[in-house]
Amino acid sequence: MENEISASQEQIIGALVYGIIFLVLVTLGLILFFYYSRKKIIEKEVEKINIKLDHQKKILQTTIKVQEEERNRIAQDLHDAISSKLNVVSLTTNVLIDDDSISNEHKDALNHILDITTRTLESSRKIAHELMPPILDKFGLKVALEELFDEFTSNTSIKISHDIDTLDQLDKHNELHVFRIAQELINNALRHGKADQLIMELKKQNQGFALVFKDNGIGFDVKANNKKSGIGLQNIKSRVAILNGQLFVESSKHSGSTFTINCQTYGH
Repeated sequence: MENEISASQEQIIGALVYGIIFLVLVTLGLILFFYYSRKKIIEKEVEKINIKLDHQKKILQTTIKVQEEERNRIAQDLHDAISSKLNVVSLTTNVLIDDDSISNEHKDALNHILDITTRTLESSRKIAHELMPPILDKFGLKVALEELFDEFTSNTSIKISHDIDTLDQLDKHNELHVFRIAQELINNALRHGKADQLIMELKKQNQGFALVFKDNGIGFDVKANNKKSGIGLQNIKSRVAILNGQLFVESSKHSGSTFTINCQTYGH
């Protein structure tokens, strides 16, 4: 009788052990199933996000390409249509000034016209160069940036300290992006930051470059500015994204601003 009870207990214990093993295996199976299902869902979500980011990047590239084409068109119009006509006015005015039959009073008026025409020609030339700097295409980014700094510091109290490396891996399109970023940073520092001392470093790195820009302006609240960025800062962010870079901004009121751009892989 005792043997029968012992055998029955062993069967019950055996059944419980097998049941527990079965439950453990089922539980592990469910855990693995949900883990891999979740992993697949996450992978799909990441894929969707990457597709969305690629799409946004293409939109940025297209938008900026259209902007550059429009700038190029306006610069060409300034040169071909406006500057050429102003040159004709200037030449004609000079001919009239040299005419001895014209009274001194009229010559004074012509000299005034000539002065206005000359200053307008110079302004249109500067605007055309800002829109599409020819020196960038001919001599590269380093020389173009140095000329840009000279334009801002000539005949003004603004001081720009700079240390610029030659980025020979950059193609012409990406050189233009870096030039526009520098141009926008300077404009923002002077116009909005009220700065008069600027520092810019552009250093070549193994897989890209680092750009550091500092000003002594009035500064701003970075958190508030991130929520509502101006057009200038948005353009900088867009170009940094195209260059596959990261933008870091440090600033506070009355303490100037520092912009750091790290680009490890060049954009396309």
